[in-house]
Amino acid sequence: MALVLNIETATTNCSVSLSKDGETLVLKEDNSLGFSHAETLHLFIDEVFKSSKIKPSEIDAVAVSKGPGSYTGLRIGVSSAKGLCFALNKPLIAISTLESLAHQVTISDGFIVPMLDARRMEVYSAIYNSNFELHREIQAEILTEESFRTLLKDHKIYFVGNGVEKTKSLIEHPNAVFVDGKLPSANEMGFLAEQKHKKSDTVDVAYFEPYYLKDFVALKKKV
Repeated sequence: MALVLNIETATTNCSVSLSKDGETLVLKEDNSLGFSHAETLHLFIDEVFKSSKIKPSEIDAVAVSKGPGSYTGLRIGVSSAKGLCFALNKPLIAISTLESLAHQVTISDGFIVPMLDARRMEVYSAIYNSNFELHREIQAEILTEESFRTLLKDHKIYFVGNGVEKTKSLIEHPNAVFVDGKLPSANEMGFLAEQKHKKSDTVDVAYFEPYYLKDFVALKKKV
């Protein structure tokens, strides 16, 4: 049984929640501001505590979305989570961004493919079965018309995340189901954080780094 502060900043959705026993008590998030996490994250954290009337010292742990995702977004989220853990002397729990995203889809059969845009025709993706068990590890992959074809032949696949739009343009198959408008959210993190907290599955606050999957590449500004 745990009271956990959950932080999700892997995409444009700046999302914070407080969960108790795996259930969300309070959620504050906004996707309309773009990558403004540096300005909004701590405001959201403060609002979540004030709204719930729970003091920061009362939480049992801080959970953070570990990636893959936006390099800058992940760095801001993890840095904030670490700072809170040090200040409050609380453990840090790392949650897979794609696993959390997969939990936005509930199915009885088939597979779930959470996918995040990684620029151009590339996505970060993984494959989970209907019980949210990992069927294929996380990969950075370039989408083609042949992507997921073998699995699609005999199974329905539910694609979810901001990589869905580019996938739609390439994959046309009756077993492909596209779940639109979904981004990783702290709302789904509470359940996963609770499971990890029960097993004392935490990470070293001092040495933990986000799971970037790819090296950071700075883009040149357009003139």
